[in-house]
Amino acid sequence: MKVLGIDSSGMTATVAIIEDDKLISEFSVNHKRTHSETLMPMIDEIMKASEITPEDLDVIAIAAGPGSFTGLRIGAATVKGFGLALDIPVAAVPTLEGLAMNLWGSDKLVCPIMDARRNQVYTGLYHVNTEAELPEAVLDQTACDIEEIIEKINTLGEPVIFLGDGVAQFRDIIEEKAAVSVSFAPAMSGLQRAASVASLGLRYHKAGKTVNADDFTPVYLRPSQAERVRAEETK
Repeated sequence: MKVLGIDSSGMTATVAIIEDDKLISEFSVNHKRTHSETLMPMIDEIMKASEITPEDLDVIAIAAGPGSFTGLRIGAATVKGFGLALDIPVAAVPTLEGLAMNLWGSDKLVCPIMDARRNQVYTGLYHVNTEAELPEAVLDQTACDIEEIIEKINTLGEPVIFLGDGVAQFRDIIEEKAAVSVSFAPAMSGLQRAASVASLGLRYHKAGKTVNADDFTPVYLRPSQAERVRAEETK
């Protein structure tokens, strides 16, 4: 079972191919260029390097959101194009669950955070040390103020490890406000990884949790800036 994993929900563009439990190839870029410039060339590159054709794929796994509105739309367009052309299913993986999967096996509470601007984060809380096939959500992914998630963590009282692009911006306030033991993921697992998305996508497929490409829609969690501006103008 070959799975193409894609995550364009944040600053990092990342693609990967797994075959069953084996990682075949992974390509990630977290440097300046836009996903519209990088995503398709990256997919083409890993397929050539892996000697895999699109027709060899069985499933496409996509980080379905939340995240950057533009990045999610680019990812959605890519997945729809591949899925419809190849007539293969899509596994829509919640972005925060995909991030938590990076730390599979950790004995700490996992808190992925993505910068959602205006002092807010996209976040969730997960246990990933269980024998279950998927991360166990203690708090499903949500958009909230950074201090809200810290208060929730303090209430739970468990040691926690943070990861995601929001760490760079909010690390100081986390260290100041957290009343529990906190740590931060190292560079190789701190940002989105398509291998994690692909691995979850395979598990979703085995559990029958896939959709047709035509039915896939990203998860935004909150209105875009343009939608907020229009709402304000119509008041």
